[in-house]
Amino acid sequence: MKFGLFGGARTKRGMGDVSDSHGYNDYIEYICEADRLGFHSLFMVEHHFTGQGQVSASMTLLAYLAAKTKNIRLGTGVVVMPWHNPVLVAEQAATLDLLSGGRFDFGVGKGYRKNEFEGFCIPIEEASERFDEAIEIIRKAWTSEGRFSHHGKNWHLDNVVVEPEPLTRPHPPFWLAAGSPDSIKRAAREGYNLLLDQLASVKQVIERVAIFRDECARIGRAYDPMMVGVTRALQMFHTEAEREAALATRKRVVSVIGDLAKGERPANLDDDDAPLLGTPQEIIARLRKLQAGGVQNILMADPTATPAGLRAFKQEVMSAFENDGVKAVAAE
Repeated sequence: MKFGLFGGARTKRGMGDVSDSHGYNDYIEYICEADRLGFHSLFMVEHHFTGQGQVSASMTLLAYLAAKTKNIRLGTGVVVMPWHNPVLVAEQAATLDLLSGGRFDFGVGKGYRKNEFEGFCIPIEEASERFDEAIEIIRKAWTSEGRFSHHGKNWHLDNVVVEPEPLTRPHPPFWLAAGSPDSIKRAAREGYNLLLDQLASVKQVIERVAIFRDECARIGRAYDPMMVGVTRALQMFHTEAEREAALATRKRVVSVIGDLAKGERPANLDDDDAPLLGTPQEIIARLRKLQAGGVQNILMADPTATPAGLRAFKQEVMSAFENDGVKAVAAE
């Protein structure tokens, strides 16, 4: 099992000594520590107009992290394509792949927050068609020999070329955020890897992994468990007092995420088995359930996001799964 991170820097002006630059610097230190500890990947969010200090220029920040890290894969989770010029995105993503030495994962989505579409003066009803056309252009930009043209509903391009070429050939991996059976099957058919959300229960996650795996088999696409990234909230503690604080934080997080994600949230938080919330032993047990269901790629969203928390997770949880590989080699 591999472990990565999901989320981004969080800043807000006017909070005493906490400035935007301070929040970004803390986050950069956090990711650099993750790289040193051997975490596999990072998927960074993109959001706008929230007033909550979420990352807006994800590829800019990832480009900086590419220079500060050596091994961790750097992904977008996700670039919301209806808001962007697809040619500019193709150029920026290719540049990031080049600068990172081929460590870039291109996560894309069509968006769901109405206020963000309104802020960009784009009707949310056009999200799907704009997404499909943008992805068509980017694929064409990265696979065409030289110049290409495109004439669609929203974009008209004549004799253009995207430079530089991405280092990863034919292009960086595409990742799609999806949850419904139809969208998961589409991801498999159209060559995407799959990003699953942090609110789904363990049972739902295992079902969705099976849908993706089975659709890959049906169309003859080679399947690897690392093609599915499963996001899980992480709150690790060691005492009962810390448990109560963690549960209170979980309720706030679920309320915010659920409201933004069209009200989708666990019906009963007492039965909520989605987060990695518990002692190290409890978290390991929950991860073993996911592993038994075919999950191998965990992306953790930690509301505290500290280097010390990463080191504790590495020592108390991640090491248990690293030992699996050692045991397997010894058994051979």
